[in-house]
Amino acid sequence: MNEALLRSLTPSVLAVLVRRGADFAAAEDAVQDALVEAVRVWPAAPPRDVKGWLVTVAWRRFLDATRADAARRRREDLVDEEPAPGPAPAVDDTLQLYFLCAHPSLTPSSAVALTLRAVGGLTTRQIAQAYLVPEATMAQRISRAKRTVSGVRFDRPGDVATVLRVLYLVFNEGYSGDVDLAAEAIRLTRQLAAAIDHPEVAGLLALMLLHHARRAARTAPDGSLVPLAEQERGRWDTRSIAEGVEILQAALARDRLGEFQAQAAIAALHADAPTAEETDWVQIVEWYDELARLTDSPVVRLNRAVAVGEADGPRAGLAALAALDDSSPSSSSRGYPVPRHAAVAAYLHERDGDLTTAARLYAEAAQKAPNLAERDHLTRQAARLNARRCP
Repeated sequence: MNEALLRSLTPSVLAVLVRRGADFAAAEDAVQDALVEAVRVWPAAPPRDVKGWLVTVAWRRFLDATRADAARRRREDLVDEEPAPGPAPAVDDTLQLYFLCAHPSLTPSSAVALTLRAVGGLTTRQIAQAYLVPEATMAQRISRAKRTVSGVRFDRPGDVATVLRVLYLVFNEGYSGDVDLAAEAIRLTRQLAAAIDHPEVAGLLALMLLHHARRAARTAPDGSLVPLAEQERGRWDTRSIAEGVEILQAALARDRLGEFQAQAAIAALHADAPTAEETDWVQIVEWYDELARLTDSPVVRLNRAVAVGEADGPRAGLAALAALDDSSPSSSSRGYPVPRHAAVAAYLHERDGDLTTAARLYAEAAQKAPNLAERDHLTRQAARLNARRCP
């Protein structure tokens, strides 16, 4: 990888995007995304036309960002303010659209992808990242879904489980900071909870409220991410936490446990701890065991390894992590998201005192991070450890 070549081409690629109509700030972001993609794919498949490749990828990133921003503005027009506790004051047809897009003729995964794209306003790249699949694979899936429903009648709405999955992914994308859809997802989930007496609907609403309560503390004044353990807990929204806990307790009392209730229980344990040091990690590990049984999710397994490291020490966490991928040195080959896997390993190695390995893994995670805020955070972590090693 010729980094000097990339730096030399950056101004000319930027100029091409501006001439095509992109504003300078958006063009800069798109070019940076293209450079990150180049670092990722060029070692295995270098292009013949370097500048042409960069222009094409940067322009696509710009178009994706523009479409996402337009969709976000359309959604924000429907919401005048942050969702308040209590029943939704009004009902529109947005939730009905979610059910209609989750058509029975589609597989659940295709229905979710189509709804996220058509109604949720997410880009194909964002949906692919949520599903841990290549962007091209997700584009094909969405295209097939569109072809499947193009000639059918939308008189048979989809099931609740598919709609819950869509709302969960929309909230997560909004919560990440790339697209402000979290408030809209909460509003629609409130509507669904008011219309359907289902413990998993309640569990999802509780989960959203508990996570959304921490939003103000998740970023520093300069926009950088603040990890959960370092957040100023006085900035958490106690009213949303109380509402979320109350909704969760009522759902758990019905003894019909589902994945959203289990996730909400973990979030409630974090919210209940006065300080990070007082977090009940032993109970969190137990809830992750339940969640792994319900979902068999790679991300859940990674998060459980962190919880084990907090409950029983970093060596135990590293052992739990090694048990997940001991048959393959590549986390991606086992379905684990590479940035998350590397970041978890880095954190556990740092706690174990291996700063050299931790710094290397933080840098590796930063190269593959899905958004700028996360990339900056991981880069800072690597730089911090390198500074400690080389005063």
